[in-house]
Amino acid sequence: MTKTELIARMAEKAKLTKAQAESALAVFQCAVTEELVNGGKITLIGFGTFSSVERAARNGRNPQTGKALKIEAKRVGKFTTGKALKDLDACKGSCKGKPVVAKAEVKPAVAAKPAKAKKK
Repeated sequence: MTKTELIARMAEKAKLTKAQAESALAVFQCAVTEELVNGGKITLIGFGTFSSVERAARNGRNPQTGKALKIEAKRVGKFTTGKALKDLDACKGSCKGKPVVAKAEVKPAVAAKPAKAKKK
């Protein structure tokens, strides 16, 4: 599935426009990335956990030449599946026909009204 296909499926299941679904996906990606860069983790119960892990420096080999090279330590993103994804055969059809989360009503932002002065 491509990103475009995912956006189309999200829009259909959540009854959103494709633009709204694309925006929601972009915000999700941004939020996950920001949290991982800051060293945090995101747990979606039943689905999985996004976390950041440190990879130690190690020795590797160039596959073309076979020459040894040093691979530096770095921090990478990791996804660990939750209980619902551990057995994909048990998940068949669990999301068919209706969105996993009910569509939230979108209300326009209302500017805060200034407090009224009390009469003396």
